[in-house]
Amino acid sequence: MTIKMKQILTYPSPILREKILMVEKVDQTISAEIEELTKILIATENTAAGLAATQIGYKRRFFGLKVGKENAVEIFINPKVTRTDGKKVYPMIVFDDGKQENFLEGCLSFPDLFGTVKRWLKVEVEWEEIKNDNLVKKKKIMEGFEAIVFQHEAEHLDGVLFIDHIKEEGGKLYRYEGKKRKLVDVKKI
Repeated sequence: MTIKMKQILTYPSPILREKILMVEKVDQTISAEIEELTKILIATENTAAGLAATQIGYKRRFFGLKVGKENAVEIFINPKVTRTDGKKVYPMIVFDDGKQENFLEGCLSFPDLFGTVKRWLKVEVEWEEIKNDNLVKKKKIMEGFEAIVFQHEAEHLDGVLFIDHIKEEGGKLYRYEGKKRKLVDVKKI
């Protein structure tokens, strides 16, 4: 028997623009939704670092981030950024030879599109996780790539998409066709 996984919703699916309410209690439904999101995120292999519940049609305030080399998934329920350090910048990738290039942020709900988005590179975050059928508060400081992905996924739960930042900040948006990238007019998205 084959179990069919939910599909990842793509823009302009209306749920991607919804602000999702807080999770108040643990029940069988949220546990099943978390399990499904985890399976889908693992199945994306190297194409995704995170996935929000809204991206698979769940109106619950949680997302998953891949952690470690084993492709494990950490779930963040009712996530929020509570403090930022520095200012928002366009993240850069620095190569071993010292060369740098813009980090291009992508999103499973926008296949083949990647762009420059200003992000905080260090954030303090809070969230809840399930322990013994209860929600338990957690807190930590994230930096670099982990901080970028946390911000991206948390914004999904408020209906904010990475293209919104590109439009507001005047960033660049690219469409990848094979290994070639083509500049896209973000106003047409």
